Amino acid sequence: MTCVLHLDDVTLTRGTTVVLDHVSLAVEESEHWVVLGPNGAGKTTLARLAAARLFPSSGTVDILSERLGRVDVSELRPRIGLCSSALSSSVLGSERVVDVVLSAAYGYTGRWRERYDDLDTERAEALLQALGAGYLSDRRWATLSSGERKRVEIARALMPDPELLVLDEPACGLDVAGREQLLAALADIVQDPGSPSLLMVTHHLEEIPPGITHAMALRQGRVQQVGPVEEVLTDAVMTATFGLPLEVVQDRGRYWARGAAERGTVPAVGSA
Repeated sequence: MTCVLHLDDVTLTRGTTVVLDHVSLAVEESEHWVVLGPNGAGKTTLARLAAARLFPSSGTVDILSERLGRVDVSELRPRIGLCSSALSSSVLGSERVVDVVLSAAYGYTGRWRERYDDLDTERAEALLQALGAGYLSDRRWATLSSGERKRVEIARALMPDPELLVLDEPACGLDVAGREQLLAALADIVQDPGSPSLLMVTHHLEEIPPGITHAMALRQGRVQQVGPVEEVLTDAVMTATFGLPLEVVQDRGRYWARGAAERGTVPAVGSA
């Protein structure tokens, strides 16, 4: 099996702050990973390393058999699909949705003077359709809701036919309906045998789509646990990761976490 992403003893600092502390991770071909942790755990930093947008302070990062620091990232990045909140602010509000997706083939965020053939346009339209966003094709970016933008962003990330897909909190800010629509689309992606390896970061267990195979738990930049998803999403590991007694509930491939308050410690509603 081919390793598509390998972090070996990676530390990343900003000034005197250690953001990631001796983190190691190996994502094999056909594996789909989620990285969990509270705010400030270093999840987004790890996602940016995986997408070749950051370099480590120490340790090594190998992406698709290329080592950061020894490869031209302008050639590596098109092989990685990245979905992050940074895209929304960089797209002109007047841009057509299909062009937001289509322009990912050249690494742009909108149409300029480049030319695309019919196959490119057909692929962009097909990706939007597969994510339940085909009806948005001719809409302008500024008119989309948060949930609609998320689906377009994932279609854009898939446009270059990437070998690795990195999703940075893709369901952040969505209401329940928007989240469930998005997770259904993600479940279709991860369960497709031809889909790229996935690395997704989130701080909510309920945002993990069915089909995720492995997980990493981070707290304050340090790995709490890493391995098959059922070995990481446990009461003990999630309690240590989030710093609160938690119970993990699993049902039909989905996970939830709830507080494990001791009996008698929570006052009844209306008590003095």
